Amino acid sequence: MIPRSQKCFWADNNFKMDFINFYLIPGLVLGSIYALGAIGVSLVFGILRFANFAHGELMLIGAYITYSLMVFTGLHPLMVLPIAMLFTSLVAVGIDHTFYKPFRASKSTIVIVASFGIALMARSAVQIIWGVDTFSYSSGRIQMPMILFDTLRLSHKHVWIVCCSVALMAVIHLILTRTRTGKAMRAMSDSAELARLTGIKTENVVKATWVLGASLATAAGVFLGWDSHLHSMMGFYMLLPMFAAAILGGIGQPYGAMVGGLVVGLAEELSAYPWIGDSPLLSPAYKAGVAFALMIIMLIWRPSGLFKGRVF
Repeated sequence: MIPRSQKCFWADNNFKMDFINFYLIPGLVLGSIYALGAIGVSLVFGILRFANFAHGELMLIGAYITYSLMVFTGLHPLMVLPIAMLFTSLVAVGIDHTFYKPFRASKSTIVIVASFGIALMARSAVQIIWGVDTFSYSSGRIQMPMILFDTLRLSHKHVWIVCCSVALMAVIHLILTRTRTGKAMRAMSDSAELARLTGIKTENVVKATWVLGASLATAAGVFLGWDSHLHSMMGFYMLLPMFAAAILGGIGQPYGAMVGGLVVGLAEELSAYPWIGDSPLLSPAYKAGVAFALMIIMLIWRPSGLFKGRVF
């Protein structure tokens, strides 16, 4: 007969491992995806001074381009991801040149409304080209997770998603701090007019911003599709948590977007944990409401965000 104290120990240990396996790790994975998307939102807002509501559709386009490249080449999505980043960046630069540049000197509200229209057109184009059915990068293959220390369960794709996300964030950090383009982006974020007077080619900075934002959006879309599946509304569903992460970290602060993405992802997953009793604290169906609540609380309590971003 097992002593009662030993039963309590094993029950408590299993309880903790369930928390790590099914809530903490998925929260980190989701937070990493949100962070990549939020960085692009923050960069565009900091330099171009408008909220790009079509950013989710850049994720959508990048994810579907990656799927087509994967089917065409037979390679893993991570192998064709750089090519998909290039194509999505070209799409983003083309959208900016065609639709946003003519309104560059207009009020930001006009550009925001234009971004809504771009989002609708981009989503419709994806539905026309690829259809409305769901797709998967894994083609129905089931991969068994790695089991460490007898109880810790790690999915191979989760390890790759988190590692690649951290690597991309490190690359963004190096670009912003060590390269001439990154320093020009930071200068233009502080004052576009002053940057222009000092000889910085602002249009080149704008193009670099779109390239970085679209590349990160592509990675976020691919990681989200790899973790679950592809569907034509995924970009729209990602819009709220990405903006919540950007606002939480501070608008125009890429490093704040990284932290904000992790916080929002963890908050969404941990909200479904049975903190009180045996039932989830919140139904998983209300996860999107958690991001919205965090965004509203931050706007009321600290509009500048955790990293003191811009307030307009």
